[in-house]
Amino acid sequence: MKNVALVMGGYSDECVVSMASGEQVYASLDKSKYNVYKIVVDRTGWYWLRLDGTHGAVDKNDFTVTDDGQRVRFDVVFNIIHGTPGENGMLQGYWDMLGVPYTTCGFYTSALTFNKGYCNPVVRSFGVVSVAQSKMIQAGEKVDVDALVNALGLPLFVKPASGGSSVATSKVKSREELMPAIQWALEKDSAVLVEQFIKGREFDCGVIRSRGELRIFPITEIIPTGGHEFFDYEAKYQGFSNEVTPADVEEAVSSHIQEVSAQLYDMLNCRGMVRFDYIFDTERNELFFLEVNTIPGQSAESIVPKQARAVGISTAQLYDMIIDCAACN
Repeated sequence: MKNVALVMGGYSDECVVSMASGEQVYASLDKSKYNVYKIVVDRTGWYWLRLDGTHGAVDKNDFTVTDDGQRVRFDVVFNIIHGTPGENGMLQGYWDMLGVPYTTCGFYTSALTFNKGYCNPVVRSFGVVSVAQSKMIQAGEKVDVDALVNALGLPLFVKPASGGSSVATSKVKSREELMPAIQWALEKDSAVLVEQFIKGREFDCGVIRSRGELRIFPITEIIPTGGHEFFDYEAKYQGFSNEVTPADVEEAVSSHIQEVSAQLYDMLNCRGMVRFDYIFDTERNELFFLEVNTIPGQSAESIVPKQARAVGISTAQLYDMIIDCAACN
């Protein structure tokens, strides 16, 4: 049986989402195949969360734990940390130095894709999908509100350059709303992305390579409800959205999104399971890249597990594929 370190938590506001994802993964992993150890990464310390709720020490020198007097070395890390330090390359570099396989993209791809302000120009340079115009603002930088509005128009989006789950993301409709939105986002990150608004339908596509085979899942359409104008934190985690899988859209659109996702997966040197998010401008018939999520959520209602189930892959089978993928890296 493989010893699996299921790593969850993290240092950001997404730690609550990560813990929920971790519990879902733990419940779904086949215990006849894996000895699963819940490892929580927290600013106050790293610890092994035992089944009785007590904490055991994690030796950071070699990333091991001691169980019943025996030192446990891990065959693979199932990384389910959303946000820093598990999604931005920090832990990936640590595991690389220790020679411990892990389930996610490597440190460079993780670092690049985690910062939207750096990732977007790279994706634009590939020439396979459109990317909205944007401006990245660093903490302490003087902001010319009029210049931003004149360049990007209204409405526009303001979001932390790094991070996910739509934390501190705003749709700005007036000049007066712009600075408060920037200041709110800067509370969560040292850089902010101010981005042109693209009107259209939002689609997500999961991709995984396992044992050399690239699998592109059916796409999902995200339809915010309850007065939410976009897929914000509440829409994602408090039920204010309809997520239709497979999306009710023309075959040509669906196939194009899947094809672009497959191309970006290889162009960005992704590993494991990732999710690409897009806006499809129906008036211009043009696809716009939003972001790539290298550690998609894994709660019971998360998007990629739903996409997998739509093609007959159970959640347990999906996690087998993810672990197999790490073993092949």
